[in-house]
Amino acid sequence: MEAPGQLGDELAERGQARNAAFEGPRPVTISLPPQAAFALAALEEAGFEAWCVGGFVRDALLGRACADVDVATDAPWQEVQRVFEAAGCRTHETGTAHGTLTVVVDQEALEITTYRDDGAYADARHPEAVSFVRTIEEDLARRDFTMNTLAYHPKRGILDPYGGVADLEARTIRAVGDPARRFSEDALRILRACRFASQLGFSIEPATYAGMMANKGQLLRISAERVTHELECLLLGAHVHDALMGTVDVLAAVLPELVACKGFEQRTPYHVYDVLEHTAFVVQRTPPSPLVRWAALFHDTGKPAAFFQDADGTGHFYGHAKISVELAQAAMGRLGLSPAFVGRVLTLVKHHDDVIEPTPKAVKRALARLGGDVGLFRALCDLKRGDALAQAPRCAGRVELADELEEVLDGILEANEAFTLRKLAVDGRDVMAAGVRQGPAVGAVLAAALDAVIDERVPNERAALLAFAATWLDGQQGAQDGRDAAGAKGGGCAAGAERAAAEEAPPEPKAR
Repeated sequence: MEAPGQLGDELAERGQARNAAFEGPRPVTISLPPQAAFALAALEEAGFEAWCVGGFVRDALLGRACADVDVATDAPWQEVQRVFEAAGCRTHETGTAHGTLTVVVDQEALEITTYRDDGAYADARHPEAVSFVRTIEEDLARRDFTMNTLAYHPKRGILDPYGGVADLEARTIRAVGDPARRFSEDALRILRACRFASQLGFSIEPATYAGMMANKGQLLRISAERVTHELECLLLGAHVHDALMGTVDVLAAVLPELVACKGFEQRTPYHVYDVLEHTAFVVQRTPPSPLVRWAALFHDTGKPAAFFQDADGTGHFYGHAKISVELAQAAMGRLGLSPAFVGRVLTLVKHHDDVIEPTPKAVKRALARLGGDVGLFRALCDLKRGDALAQAPRCAGRVELADELEEVLDGILEANEAFTLRKLAVDGRDVMAAGVRQGPAVGAVLAAALDAVIDERVPNERAALLAFAATWLDGQQGAQDGRDAAGAKGGGCAAGAERAAAEEAPPEPKAR
């Protein structure tokens, strides 16, 4: 490993070669949050040097909002603690082994870190030890990408020793120093590059991408929580289509479900993209909510497995939604997403191709299939819109259909129409008071009543529903009497055959 000073000098030379205009700090003014300005002033009044560093500086130059400000200083953390406690601020020793102290200024937490160089990385994520260095340039040399090596001081301006400003202007993600080394130190940086590509719309410099590819196997050593956080930020990015298409070979290490989708031609007049690019466009063209975008990511992953061609050479994907559900369930389980969230995503994947007519009956039926979850129905409409926008131009009318479905939904909600048992004008107590014994029959009566209300055969009124329940029960009893009479007429052989058929028949699937 090079000495910190030698590495800093080497990287500074590379940065200056890319940015010939670098002659020390640049006279740029950035508006600092009051607590950050206070922290810089307090440290420098105590005789130390301090800079704002990291994502805040990058985002300020890009005109993006960023709430978190980090401060780097040449002061040891013990001195930082002394300075701020003398100023009446609370401090927390959150990461002092790595030189980091959390300081609370006016109820806002700031992380202040001593200039440092990271030692060897044993777990592809964390350095085993750090050494403290003298200059801000040496500290910046340990960071992941050049755009994150910028430092700012309100009097000294922007410090850019490694060409970060030039890479920002070129919209390029470039590793600091040797890419293979950067990513072997901390494999999470691989996913950070993918996420930045999605959030910023930047391209990844070829040598940097090669380093990501060479180390992507190390992602399996990163915790599922960290991986999932980066993937979700990527999915919510404004440039997610380009990021998915450009980094899929890296993402395959944590999302192998995407591999079969890449280059898989659909061979259908309803699609103009392969499965992967269709998926990327669906994600891009849905609202940036985690629920809809995770569902968009997985909705067609089952297509390669379900694909077949008819005699005319046209592709079909019968049953692909069911396979997609299985693949999505495995992937999200591996990523550690919460069971409740996974259940909602899987419901969207399962029903994304459901044909729903824009009528109150059809919409209420769909709502019943979704457990009466109005938010889930709206998410399904969002998914359907995104799906239509990523298909062939002939499918554009399906966007209007999704809009109509939401309009019908709004009318149903405004009229307070029933589409779940909770909204029925009767409940289990009413049914039992009318003479139905406690047990499965109560649920059967209520389900039949809801079906009748949804089909508009019976109004959602207590008296009408109780009358329907009595008639329905009489019909069920009559049917049972007919079955009993037929069995007695057929004798023991018929009864025995019925029992044998029941024994051979597969069990009814459990409700999910």
